[in-house]
Amino acid sequence: MRTPLTVRLFAKLPRAGWAALALFALFAWVWVPVAHLALPADHALHLSSYWVSLLGKILCYMVVAVAMDLIWGYAGILSLGHGLFFALGGYAFGMYLMRQIGRDGSYGADLPDFMVFLDWKELPWYWTGSDSFLWALLLVVAVPGLLAWVFGYFAFRSRIKGVYFAIITQALTYAAMLLFFRNETGFGGNNGFTDFKRILGYGITTPEMRVILFALSAALLAGVLLLGRYLVTSRFGRVLTAIRDAESRVMFIGYNPLHYKLFIWTLSAVLCGLAGALYVPQVGIINPSEMSPANSIEIAVWVAVGGRGTLVGAVLGAGIVNLAKSWFTVSFPEYWPFFLGFLFIAVTLFLPNGVIGLWSKLRGRHAPATEEEAEPAPAPAAEPAVLTAPPTESTRGAAA
Repeated sequence: MRTPLTVRLFAKLPRAGWAALALFALFAWVWVPVAHLALPADHALHLSSYWVSLLGKILCYMVVAVAMDLIWGYAGILSLGHGLFFALGGYAFGMYLMRQIGRDGSYGADLPDFMVFLDWKELPWYWTGSDSFLWALLLVVAVPGLLAWVFGYFAFRSRIKGVYFAIITQALTYAAMLLFFRNETGFGGNNGFTDFKRILGYGITTPEMRVILFALSAALLAGVLLLGRYLVTSRFGRVLTAIRDAESRVMFIGYNPLHYKLFIWTLSAVLCGLAGALYVPQVGIINPSEMSPANSIEIAVWVAVGGRGTLVGAVLGAGIVNLAKSWFTVSFPEYWPFFLGFLFIAVTLFLPNGVIGLWSKLRGRHAPATEEEAEPAPAPAAEPAVLTAPPTESTRGAAA
């Protein structure tokens, strides 16, 4: 009997991982709501609206980092355009948020304020259904996913990889940014979408809604980590790492890398879109600057700092860099680009495996020093894990 998916999913995470996930759940779904809603503002443990929004934003960035790690750390696909998928998810949900403003805007019209300012008389056709919450959720998944699938299909089929693929993704992001900067595209031009009022009829700036959005961001991060762990430890994940290390050998034994790369590439884009949809209501604005190539490069920096190919390292990298960014942009805003560049160079030269690699080295130094303590008891020899060719019709017949 085949083991159910839920059982296999839970079995993929070790006991220490479940303990860490439980602590994270207590922090996100118990402590933060209590600290923000129940404790008075003058209490030492009170969590202000600023910190709830900041932590929620960083959680969204962590989801993007994990999505980036799935394609770069495990499949060897370096993308410098993932900021595009993040922004598309934000714009898709931002359209719904703009329609929810209604007549509460500056002009008191049914159209969004920027359309009234530009003397538009009606909504463009692609805004049809944007007042529906379910339609907005569908667009959040479909728009980044469809664009990624089409782009990835032609790129991977042409066997474009390495630095050429990275350059093409950056060019795609830059072209999209220039397109969204234009007022006639119907997405607010350089100002984008802002001045949101409500979600599903509830005020978007209320403390309760801030906590709900934060909790949803935490749930998305936990789900993405579980899904990522399941994928990378499965047979699919072994094929991915084999493609990363020796794609020609994988093709030689009968696998088609196109399908594996296209699936993980599209999934990564969808995850970025979901993160963008949760990011926009917490930050309160979405504009074309989110598609800036510099933002996409910064996503790669998060993964490199944490340690690519580890999932947890991507989460740590996104948290470390963005907390540092929040402090630098307040205390020394002019020095942040220099610090980010120095950080990336230092990690590349001295910490090629990121923070996770440094932690492994430090743990190794505290290992038993003597030979008797260091060497474990001999264990029975085991066969090395190998990647076997997928079954074909001829092999099935021979086995029968």
